[in-house]
Amino acid sequence: MKRCAAVVVAALLVSASVPVFAAEAGDAKNMKDECLLAAKDCQGNVDALQQRIAKLNAEIAKGDRVYTRDDLKRLNEKVKEANELLERMMSNP
Repeated sequence: MKRCAAVVVAALLVSASVPVFAAEAGDAKNMKDECLLAAKDCQGNVDALQQRIAKLNAEIAKGDRVYTRDDLKRLNEKVKEANELLERMMSNP
């Protein structure tokens, strides 16, 4: 009897945690990119300047449903700096 009750309790615990994991996986597109925003968790993440600009613009497009106003302001500044750097690189042969 105890074994049966333990199996039932274990099954309930496992079934209760599945939606949490599914929600976390589904929210990946609505998560902040900490590497772009604050240079956190960037191991092995090296992008070309054009790729970085594209990623920044994609993050900015997520808007205030993901980022705060300060975050968006910071991301816009980073896009501006990256574009200026790209312009300097293109103008100097």
